[in-house]
Amino acid sequence: MTPDRVVILNDASVARGGATGLALWSVRLLRARGVPVTYVCGDGGDDGAVAATGADLVAVGGAALLQRGRAAALRQGIYNAQARDVVARHVAECDTPGTVYHVHGWAQILSPALFDALAPVAARVVIHAHDMFLACPNGVYMDYPRGEVCTRVPLSASCLTTNCDKRSYLQKGWRVARQMSLRRTLDLSLPWARILAIHPGMRPRLMRAGYPEGLIGVLRNPVAPWCDRRVAAEDNHGLVYVGRLERDKGILDLCAAARRTGMALTAVGDGALRAHIADAYPEVTVTGWMPRERIGGMVRGARALVQPAHHPEPFALVLPEAIFSGLPVVTSDTALMTPEIVEAGLGLSAAVQDPADFDAALVRMRDMDRGALAEMSRRGYDREVALGLTPEAWADGLLAAYGAALSDPARPASAA
Repeated sequence: MTPDRVVILNDASVARGGATGLALWSVRLLRARGVPVTYVCGDGGDDGAVAATGADLVAVGGAALLQRGRAAALRQGIYNAQARDVVARHVAECDTPGTVYHVHGWAQILSPALFDALAPVAARVVIHAHDMFLACPNGVYMDYPRGEVCTRVPLSASCLTTNCDKRSYLQKGWRVARQMSLRRTLDLSLPWARILAIHPGMRPRLMRAGYPEGLIGVLRNPVAPWCDRRVAAEDNHGLVYVGRLERDKGILDLCAAARRTGMALTAVGDGALRAHIADAYPEVTVTGWMPRERIGGMVRGARALVQPAHHPEPFALVLPEAIFSGLPVVTSDTALMTPEIVEAGLGLSAAVQDPADFDAALVRMRDMDRGALAEMSRRGYDREVALGLTPEAWADGLLAAYGAALSDPARPASAA
């Protein structure tokens, strides 16, 4: 059953990867299939890219948490009444029985208040879990001060008394308040249509927070390789990193490991640590952000991509983007995709906060037999393992979830 209209709700209207990139990609894919789309964004709107697809745009006019004054960020991050009112008004004025609502990012601007606005149409609301903010106060199940993946039950006594935040225990307290607000507004007694996890490994983590198994489906992200032709990794020597230059992304661990193992490193991205890296690791080439078509040219000279995040990445998109381009990877052992990658012979795993283990993985990649590395590259390029979906298969999955919500709006669809 095809929806009359899909209303996509997301914090931002301009993509820098992640949830926003996927939300906007879904707009283009749905419009290409003739599905009417309204894009509701928490910020002030884009440069016309949404309208160019033929979709309607509704802008709340807010700003991300770190772009607001402290008092406003504290208050509106827990409950943004303005966002609630804009969305509630749109639902009241424009809803039809055939309209489906798809939530992507909400934690930066729209806030838990969004779900109060969507409660009257809960049976037709699909919620995408791009991260763990639906379950965990800090969004990643990570105990940052201890450098450990967290196994606590969210909002349990053990959770509440543990300082797991990467900034401070006071910040943890604010995150707990936001999570309690979410528990109230995302009322599980209502018939929400579906939570779409982006990796099967997210399911038990969502269930740990109290979400019923039957509510959780899995729809892996779409993946488009950076390169149409296979990267001849066996002919190359350097490493490449693609992502934000922030401490919890492991970029400093990687810079240090590359120096210790004598491997050249190019970092594609930007962030708070860019100046520090330029000062402390002048041998590292930092390019800043690049459009994906330029990333393809950059990685052609690399031997491997390294994904060194400290926290358990649910779906590090750079991993399948690299692998499907023929570029082997060295990935943090915390990433949910790592066991699949290692088992399939598409890359190596490393405990990135253990210098000896990290160095050993990089040395193994550096010294790997040319034929073995070429075979690893070809396996990835040939997509022998379905780490992600084609864009068309992803669009099929979205429409299947929407159709399930419309065909039986009285209860959640069974998990896929």
